[in-house]
Amino acid sequence: MHFLDQLPVALYSRISVRRSIFLVACSVFAADVDPIPPVKTSITVLERVATEAPASITVVPREQLQQQPGVNLDDRLRVLPGFSLFRRSSSLVAHPTTQGVSLRGLGSSGASRTLVLWDGIPLNDPFGGWVYWTRIDPEQIDRVEVSRGASTSVFGDRAMSGVLALFSRPARPRDLRAFYEGGNRGTHSVGLGGSHLWSRFAVSANTRSFHTDGYYIVPENRRGAVDRPANVEFVAGDLRTDFLGDRQRLFLKLDVLAEARENGTILTKNSTGLGTLSGNYSLAWRENELAILAYHVRERFHSTFSSISANRNIETLTFVQRVPSEAVGGAGVWKHRGNSWQLLGGGDFQRVEGVSTDRLVPSGLRMGGGSHLQHGVFTQANGTLGRLRLFGGLRHQYTGQKDRFWSPSAGVTYGRGIARLRGSLYRAYRAPTLNELYREFRVGNAVTRANPNLGPETMFGAEVGFDLYAESVLVTATGFRHEVDDIITNVTLSVGGGTIVRQRQNAASALARGVEFEVRKRWSVWETSAAYLFSDTRFRSGARVPQVPRHQGSAQLIYSRPTTVAALTFRSYSMQFEDDLNLFRLAGFGVLQLAVRQRLGGGLSAHLAVENALDRQYSVGFSPTPLVGAPRLWRAGLRWDGRVGR
Repeated sequence: MHFLDQLPVALYSRISVRRSIFLVACSVFAADVDPIPPVKTSITVLERVATEAPASITVVPREQLQQQPGVNLDDRLRVLPGFSLFRRSSSLVAHPTTQGVSLRGLGSSGASRTLVLWDGIPLNDPFGGWVYWTRIDPEQIDRVEVSRGASTSVFGDRAMSGVLALFSRPARPRDLRAFYEGGNRGTHSVGLGGSHLWSRFAVSANTRSFHTDGYYIVPENRRGAVDRPANVEFVAGDLRTDFLGDRQRLFLKLDVLAEARENGTILTKNSTGLGTLSGNYSLAWRENELAILAYHVRERFHSTFSSISANRNIETLTFVQRVPSEAVGGAGVWKHRGNSWQLLGGGDFQRVEGVSTDRLVPSGLRMGGGSHLQHGVFTQANGTLGRLRLFGGLRHQYTGQKDRFWSPSAGVTYGRGIARLRGSLYRAYRAPTLNELYREFRVGNAVTRANPNLGPETMFGAEVGFDLYAESVLVTATGFRHEVDDIITNVTLSVGGGTIVRQRQNAASALARGVEFEVRKRWSVWETSAAYLFSDTRFRSGARVPQVPRHQGSAQLIYSRPTTVAALTFRSYSMQFEDDLNLFRLAGFGVLQLAVRQRLGGGLSAHLAVENALDRQYSVGFSPTPLVGAPRLWRAGLRWDGRVGR
């Protein structure tokens, strides 16, 4: 059945009508305006090395990130169709282990099925696959490249649903940045950064500190004596040095994070300390480019867990968990450009060690952990034949569990005038993390057990789409079909006595079918955009895959002048289920957001950000007590970004 057949008839009719209205509007507003950036056809792999791809690739520049009100980058990227964390919660209060990224509805567990890179270095936690979004100051990101699907064979584990590539702002001479902002619910944030650029050397440093008293994650009518606001405080920073030669470049980078969270009750807390040291060397000569990177990560994670009485007036500590882990990894990529073709090849590896130690209350000890080594080699090529561009790739991967996996990919694009047609086929995989294999956790009275017998999950995907670009108008649409075998998800073992028991298992297979659509229009000082994702994601049994809404979308209106930028954003999500049995239903919801920036002169600007402006209460999970998302949050502050001295 064609993916559009899954859409309700009324919805499909509305899309057709709106498409006609949009095309008429495009002809009316064909005025002289600053053009929208053209469609990007490549994804950056390492430093200056990029590969062409037959995929839907979105670039989110720094200016667009500043038009979103979130504290952390995950909230600012939710305007993208299909982007979400494991649950609907923001990283502002969510437990770190639930902060894995999902694109196109490939979710259902805390581990990320999207690879996140920061200046080429993996941000996915090596032990658990989630992402510490508090590590990144959104204001210091120059751009984000988003590639959905696994249409190239370059990226391996955790790139099943796509890749997010983040790039830091380049260093500038005598650059200094500082900000302070405060808001409701005891929110305060302060940051300082700067850079300097000599003829061939550059150095940059940034630090950010944040505190909020947080908010209750249990509805008022269900709260008891044990409930407290969930909150976070953290300090993060990074230091980077660059050598910038004509042909050679080298950077060394250190980033660190210390964060502490209270998870919504008296006894549940967690904290994390981590540091990453990385380096990247690149060389360009004639028609060749070479890039090599290496990194080392050390992390200490602590968390407490409890059981709660039905009336939420009594809380009992169940176990205290400590998870030290470390990882070392690296990659090398070589690229050659011909007159009408390109060839890229390389390899990568990562070795992770970690142990989860639980001190049970009142007594007892539970331990699980080990090491995990993955390594792979890959090649990717593309060539032009008239208006056609053909793509092919292959990856051979050792998954770390005595399994070897081949990931082929093939695609084609056809461009003519303002239109680009594209299609691709691919296979991908994801190996279970040490967290899924060995670490048990609980949310309230919902217990999820580890499973040391998990195997890799594999996916076969296909997609077709088109891009239309006419300077002030951009339209892109993609239909996709992803079949995942042995998908790792939290399988319910029992429900009763006020406790839910689940275990991570390879649950048969799942099928995701859908379409994503995005349109942008710019005229005069205005820009509008709309994005929509339909994803029907089900297990073979017919049950819906948990944490995946069938419909989600966003719309944005932006007013932009040299000194003033204002953005009004609406995001909506349809109903989804919390669990694999589809017993716990999370109703759909929509939220309105506002962000305003005003330049005051001399590098100084003021800003205001409001999230959930209408103070809508919405569900994000069950423990089995209902859990709710963020209420209205606002922040205002001053930011100075300019050059000092001569």
